[in-house]
Amino acid sequence: MTGWITRHPATLSKDDRASLKEVLARCPELDTAAGHVRDFGEMLTGRLGAVLPAWIDAVDASQLPGLTGFALHLLRDFDAVIAGLSLDWNSGSIEGAVNRIKKIKRQLYGRAGFELLRKMILLQ
Repeated sequence: MTGWITRHPATLSKDDRASLKEVLARCPELDTAAGHVRDFGEMLTGRLGAVLPAWIDAVDASQLPGLTGFALHLLRDFDAVIAGLSLDWNSGSIEGAVNRIKKIKRQLYGRAGFELLRKMILLQ
């Protein structure tokens, strides 16, 4: 079920779509949750940060425990979440560099000082 709900609808097979439709017809709460998940997915892929407040209000009104908790926790760092859903900036390359440095540091743990670590980072 989770896979059916969280995947993009276009990637589901005909049988999966039919099964999902049947299950959602039997459980209104799950249908509501699936709608909220789809809407959030559209926000992520379409960079639609401006609609986040309305989405949080709709999820809060539905009173679905797991989603309501998630939505209300987004308010803790609201500006950062809006920026993440709206801006084109990406820290992927920086994260990759940090992970590479951490890997090198783990490989050298206890065997060398800062100078060797520096050389290993600059050589790769």
